[in-house]
Amino acid sequence: MKLANLLSPDCTICAAPGNSKKNILEQISVLAANKISTSSAKELLNDLIDREKLSSTGIGKGIAIPHSKIDNTEQPVAVLITTDKAVNFDAIDNKPVDIFFALFVPEDSCQQHLETLASVAKYFSDKDNSKNVRRCTSANQLYRLVANG
Repeated sequence: MKLANLLSPDCTICAAPGNSKKNILEQISVLAANKISTSSAKELLNDLIDREKLSSTGIGKGIAIPHSKIDNTEQPVAVLITTDKAVNFDAIDNKPVDIFFALFVPEDSCQQHLETLASVAKYFSDKDNSKNVRRCTSANQLYRLVANG
């Protein structure tokens, strides 16, 4: 799935202040709740926290892909946040994270969920893509870069 089909400008933040894993997950949940009318920000946050308890979604090299399956929604929703400073996120390489691409997918879309996670991981595993994301200075620039990537 193309990232442009998942992400929207109003779910993209560049250089957000972030001081903790929970704070970033809260910001992600608030943005996603604006798109997912069947879930509150608190419910989405709890879903993300529950997922993180299983294992960190920090995939290394300063990147995390928090994700959750959501009942009562038909379309996946993505949130992209870069932070002004990297945040400890218990990533697999123990390095702090400054790029967060969160996914919320319908509960019954298991295959789509896996394919979408793979697409996001592939995009951000490219060093040039990650470097260009970190160079963005506005949410609009960040959105256009990733949506067109």
